[in-house]
Amino acid sequence: MELEEQIKNALDNLRKSEERKFDQTVDLIINLQKFDPKKNQINIFVSIPYKIKDRKICAFLETKNKSVETITPSEFKNYSDKKTLKKLVKRFDFFIAEASVMPKVASIFGRVLGPAGKMPSPQLGILMDVNDKSIEEVKKKIDNSLRIRIKEASIKLAIGKQSMKDEEITENVLSVYNAVMKEFPKGKENIRNIEIKFTMTKPEKIKIK
Repeated sequence: MELEEQIKNALDNLRKSEERKFDQTVDLIINLQKFDPKKNQINIFVSIPYKIKDRKICAFLETKNKSVETITPSEFKNYSDKKTLKKLVKRFDFFIAEASVMPKVASIFGRVLGPAGKMPSPQLGILMDVNDKSIEEVKKKIDNSLRIRIKEASIKLAIGKQSMKDEEITENVLSVYNAVMKEFPKGKENIRNIEIKFTMTKPEKIKIK
């Protein structure tokens, strides 16, 4: 059975589970084998066709911008305390920065943003030119991107919402699957199986042939 068909079958089974009073998240788990995350460090952004939710974005910019919540260099001193920094990191899903302020961002915010995996990155989030158009573009990109950092023998991430159509969830799953496949040293051989679950359900297993 084709992978696409297996994903649709898994979603079909998950939808038969008990109804919940909230829009459950659809989680994707890719279990790995013959793969050492210490030797093969994978840290990539994958573009998905259907956004899961609007991300809360914070920007470190030279001047305030109406399109995004902004922290300017004159306000950096308000974040010298680790508690305040941790609150900031919790409040936002994603951080972007103007290239010119990046050294200051690294020295002041890096100790908390780094471990949380939220440092503005050259792949997605460091802006050379700051204008309304470039900010809107990067916001759209962020809403349709998932970050994948492999630290253990499995990848776990939110891939959709129960309220989304099966076709949309399936396309998101396939986008992630195809992207990570390219990163693995042995391709398909490094994947033991895939699991898909809703927040409150048991996972449905998908075998990789």
